[in-house]
Amino acid sequence: MTGHPHEHEHEHEHDQFTAEFWDERYRSAHALWSGNPNPYLIAEAGDLAPGTALDAGAGEGADAIWLAGRGWQVTAVDISGVALERAAGHAAQAGRDVAGRITWRREDLLEWQPPERAYDLVNAQFLHLPAGIRQRVFGRLAAAVADGGTLLIVGHHPLDLDTTMPRPRQPELLFTGDELAAAFGDGWKIETNVAAAREAADPDGRPVTIHDTVFRARRA
Repeated sequence: MTGHPHEHEHEHEHDQFTAEFWDERYRSAHALWSGNPNPYLIAEAGDLAPGTALDAGAGEGADAIWLAGRGWQVTAVDISGVALERAAGHAAQAGRDVAGRITWRREDLLEWQPPERAYDLVNAQFLHLPAGIRQRVFGRLAAAVADGGTLLIVGHHPLDLDTTMPRPRQPELLFTGDELAAAFGDGWKIETNVAAAREAADPDGRPVTIHDTVFRARRA
């Protein structure tokens, strides 16, 4: 997924893990996300030397296109064929050089096993999953990071549950960087672990401060 998710929508309820659900959701709008790369990707990966990247949950492709535009060879994975077709169209508009550096793959991240130690950057933005599933999926994504490579995970922070901003009905879908660090264990140098604050408006138009978990770690 790319760009901040629409704040008024609940995400990833139990029936929201299928290709059918996501295909229908993408068909429901001309553009589901902002079309801009996630600002945390720009902030956290902008200083990295281009290499190979895995964009997990690529959505309409803005993150993958931004990375490819900076010289990365990107594998962009999403469960929705509708999203990937749309993303490939956006990449083509960005030019042959950019499009040629992206491989689009339709995969279910709940089942897919990426190659281990294969990517200099693994990017996962706003993937909200039940705790047990999250541990398995993020564990496979972490295993895909090459020696010296970077893992970047961003998601809604549990602090948001105390605000008027709608969030997933299952609190366990939200996570902290400390939880990620504990799950990944040794062998990582944690470079960013923050609850980043930003201003938004709730469904009634009231201003609210919300927080995003931003976790960046480098494999030792």
